[in-house]
Amino acid sequence: RGVSPHYLKRGKGAWVWDVDGNRYLDYLMALGPITLGYGHREVDEAIKAQLSDGMVFSQMHPLEVEVAELLVDLIPCAEMVRFAKNGSDVTTGAVRAARAYTKRDRILFCGYHGWHDWYIGSTTRNKGVPDAVSSLSHTFVYNDLESLVALFKQYPDEIAAVIMEPIGVEMPEDGFLEGVRDICTRHGSLLIFDEIVNGFRMALGGGHEYFGVMPDLACFGKGMANGLPLSAVVGRREVMQEFDEIFFSGTFGGEALSLASCKATIECMKRDSVVEHIWRVGGVLSDTIQGHIDSLDIGNHALLLGLPVRSVLAFPHADEKQSYMLRTYIMQECVKRGLLYFCSHIPCFAHGEEELAFTKDVLDEVFPLVASVIHEGDVEKRLEGKCVEAIFRKA
Repeated sequence: RGVSPHYLKRGKGAWVWDVDGNRYLDYLMALGPITLGYGHREVDEAIKAQLSDGMVFSQMHPLEVEVAELLVDLIPCAEMVRFAKNGSDVTTGAVRAARAYTKRDRILFCGYHGWHDWYIGSTTRNKGVPDAVSSLSHTFVYNDLESLVALFKQYPDEIAAVIMEPIGVEMPEDGFLEGVRDICTRHGSLLIFDEIVNGFRMALGGGHEYFGVMPDLACFGKGMANGLPLSAVVGRREVMQEFDEIFFSGTFGGEALSLASCKATIECMKRDSVVEHIWRVGGVLSDTIQGHIDSLDIGNHALLLGLPVRSVLAFPHADEKQSYMLRTYIMQECVKRGLLYFCSHIPCFAHGEEELAFTKDVLDEVFPLVASVIHEGDVEKRLEGKCVEAIFRKA
């Protein structure tokens, strides 16, 4: 705040422009939905063509079937598909289907899964959620099977499902995902993978394709339609059939512009090896950042987490206030040089050699400044705007 633009007006490729006409290179890509790039020609043409025929109809549009068939072909666990508009829709739909299928109420989770009551009631942003709802959701620790086992022991025959990302920015330890799968199977609970971020990025079929661990249900969104609002819950037929009974419905679930965008996006991703490109670009970016951390001897303060397709620059060894000030400072110095930087890296197909070269030039200037404030201990004095804040706050 005070340095970054408040409003963005236009995007093309991996670049965005604010309302004053300033251009920035973007790596957050609208929190992940832009997998091909802003204003991708082929996708835009598909949207325009569908727009001339209409957006929503009184009956199903053939695109619902066509895109569902594409998803079933691409996603290992998918036997049936239901569409929605955002990630919270489908994680909540999956939770409701799991409760209906198992006839149990409790949900176990780790990580972030949206804004609906069943999840957000167990966080510090729980205002407005009844205790009776939040009391049915319980957290366990990623990569800690014992924390999961303890909850199954505490609530025997009460757990409907475990919902989790197969990977966030912490790599799963050997046997962890397989262990979660085995525990769910033994206790008659469903395993739901939240693939909202990983789907169409880590692999077309998401983290469960990449790691080879099969969930009962999986939730996709973000990158599947290159920026248009579309999400999907997919999974085993016998579980997915519950959606006929639980009432999972929305006026715009079959909205045709997003489906046309999704179809064109998937066709581009398959033809142009988009996922492989994202891995390569992310690898170069990760190497650049890690190289600065190593050469400037700031590894005791800065840490690059995650895989090349989805990584985060963190400052976990500082206290919380210092960590957020360091994050704010690097964001400040990058945006002053035309790099819209949030310490999160979600590269897309439009990031190419020009973008990588620009990024390197900016980071070559900024990282020595970051090292300086770390060694001098004066980061607070160098901030030109307000410090960033945590989304989930303790007070």
